[in-house]
Amino acid sequence: MFELVFTRRFSMAHRLLSGGSERCALPHGHNEYVRASLRATTPGALDGRANMVLPFQRAKETWHRFIDGHVDHALQLGERDPLLEWFAKHEPQRARRILVTPGDPTTELLACLLMAKLNAFLAHDGGILTCATLEIEETPTNTVRYSGDPLAVLPRPRPAAQCWWQRPDMTIADT
Repeated sequence: MFELVFTRRFSMAHRLLSGGSERCALPHGHNEYVRASLRATTPGALDGRANMVLPFQRAKETWHRFIDGHVDHALQLGERDPLLEWFAKHEPQRARRILVTPGDPTTELLACLLMAKLNAFLAHDGGILTCATLEIEETPTNTVRYSGDPLAVLPRPRPAAQCWWQRPDMTIADT
């Protein structure tokens, strides 16, 4: 089975409040790589003409625009982080650049959220492809790889309305 694999680099900052690490409780950043592997939803033989599942440009265009324009240099905060309120009050123009997660913005959670978002983009584009695996390299020695249905392992949304990671738009928060 063919897989189309795309890698993108982005910079980010986050803080983790629940894990007990004082180092991670302070805002800090990483330069990360996200690698998405896409598969055809209904695999078939090459057609003898174009011989591709989908042109690379079409398969990656929306995803790359999302990573480059919205995830790159975003601050990642959990939905209960008090910094969210501070930004809303004191710097509302910058609050739009905060990627809000259900709980601490760990690399494991981000991999599932980004995979769900990519699948929303792919479904919106006709559902020809789906994301088979998504990897985030947090450091040269630490990588998270997820395969499967990200919605099956993500925390349940509160309220049960569709969250930013389920919508095929460029949002990174539900505000």
